[in-house]
Amino acid sequence: MAKKQFKAESKKLLDLMINSIYTNREIFLRELISNCSDAIDKRHFMSLTKASLAAEWKILLAPDESARTLTLTDNGCGMTREEMENNLGTIARSGTREFKEKEKTDENLIGQFGVGFYSAFMVADKVTVYSRKAGENEAYKWESEGADGYTIAPCDYADTGTQIVLHLKADDEDCAYGEFLHEHTLTRLIKKYSDYIRYPIVLGDKTLNSMVPLWRKRKSEVKKEEYAQFYKDKFFDYLDPAQVFAAQVEGNINYSMLVFVPERAPFDYYTRDYKKGLSLYSGGVLIMEQCGDLLPDYLGFMKGLVDSADISLNISRELLQKDRQLRAIAVSLEKKLRSELAKWLKSDREGYEKMYAQFGNSLKMGAYENFGAKKDEIKDLLLFASSADKQVTFAEYAAGMKEGQENIYYASGPSVEAIKALPQVEVFLDKGYEILCLKDGIDEFVIKMIENYDGKKFVSVADKDADAVTDEQKAELEKKTEDYSATLSEMKEILGAKVKDVRLTARLKSAAVCLTSDSDISLEMEKVLRAMPGSEGISAARVLEVNPDHPSFARLATLEPSDGKFADYTLALYNAALLQENLPVDDSAALAALLIKLL
Repeated sequence: MAKKQFKAESKKLLDLMINSIYTNREIFLRELISNCSDAIDKRHFMSLTKASLAAEWKILLAPDESARTLTLTDNGCGMTREEMENNLGTIARSGTREFKEKEKTDENLIGQFGVGFYSAFMVADKVTVYSRKAGENEAYKWESEGADGYTIAPCDYADTGTQIVLHLKADDEDCAYGEFLHEHTLTRLIKKYSDYIRYPIVLGDKTLNSMVPLWRKRKSEVKKEEYAQFYKDKFFDYLDPAQVFAAQVEGNINYSMLVFVPERAPFDYYTRDYKKGLSLYSGGVLIMEQCGDLLPDYLGFMKGLVDSADISLNISRELLQKDRQLRAIAVSLEKKLRSELAKWLKSDREGYEKMYAQFGNSLKMGAYENFGAKKDEIKDLLLFASSADKQVTFAEYAAGMKEGQENIYYASGPSVEAIKALPQVEVFLDKGYEILCLKDGIDEFVIKMIENYDGKKFVSVADKDADAVTDEQKAELEKKTEDYSATLSEMKEILGAKVKDVRLTARLKSAAVCLTSDSDISLEMEKVLRAMPGSEGISAARVLEVNPDHPSFARLATLEPSDGKFADYTLALYNAALLQENLPVDDSAALAALLIKLL
């Protein structure tokens, strides 16, 4: 029998598809199963108008280790000789695409490019195809050993549909091809790539696939335990998910989503090694296990999948075209997930706060990054500790503001207790003002990026313009500053480059001193920035603020600057301010000696 040559393709093209388009060999089974499913879809569509074509649809797998063959059989539409010639004899010609155009059907047929079949040559050195067209009497056999060509001849194949026989390559150092004949390998690959093909995939007497995707069911139809088991099996977690978001989204592009929030952050979540992304399916067939383009970084802690028949795939179905459909899904999905988080915040505050303890910094980063491009969309999802010993949203803080209070006040520190103990916080608490307690390094950066909430400005309690004193107190302070100007100048002279200024303040009550910043970099921001590489030279413009009514200052003001105790008291007050702010002292040995001297 004369061997025919591929019509418009060379060995180079076939080699390119096998070795370059597909990056891992196991993909061949997904492609062939998808072709079988497409063929059954076509016959099923035909049977709607011709009942005699109806059948009990199935796809059969039959490995034969002794013959070293893997056989796939479907009872789909089958092919005539001409269709074999056109669909198998011409690379990149797809019968599926022609069928969709001819029948004007919206059936979710996966194969669109006509090259998936040739992935068989990644694992087989010979491929034999038997096929009989539905409603026809003649059957044909197509056979090829690769780019050298193929043969087509009549055969006595009795069943309607198509049978593909792969003669597997000999094992070599690159691949143990015989693994594809083992039941456990075939089961794993079907579960991984083709679990949701709508027709049963049968090996022996066992159906390997689930057929009905969990995400295509209504959430009311799925038990909580089913979602939990799916999550643990799919994403290898021993804990149930903290939350499940399931939805069928319709619009300019349609997709199903099933997204989980883990109970705990993965050990590598806040490292560069962590890879975000959702599994991407097209018509129930796995296209990509981790599609990072579907999730923004701030939602990268979520696990799950998206299934859409609307996406455009490239010819290998391993890689996605960077097209408007994928971007449209990503934009819609991000908005949907933010909406689900907002609902969770309102309906289950305890559960949301547990999630926030694990992943809150990611949400904060989303509000901060890209110069706050998404701050307005994310700010109502954020929680901050408060001086009232609870977590609050900005909206909740604003709703509880005291009459006449114009600003949202915050303070930074390592803990709520430490923040409440800051000397400059005392006057605000006495006024009954609630303080946002910024405990994480990113917090103050986020606050400064958001700037205000509903017109209410964020103001640090350490800000020199923080409105904590009355006009009468301000006037009295101005007079005292004038009276003690010489004392303050001498203190500044002694401290030198340690501080930008020394000034009196009216916002301290029981404390003698405090440190504030006269620059955009606060003392807490300085700590964060100095922990980063390349932070040399970054520092806050420190100001030592002194309580003129405290006995320590009253004692210091009675001393002459030439008296050695004047310098000792000044240094003691400055070091006390450092310790109050949890800042390192300049010289601990010198401080110890100073304290002993003063005692």
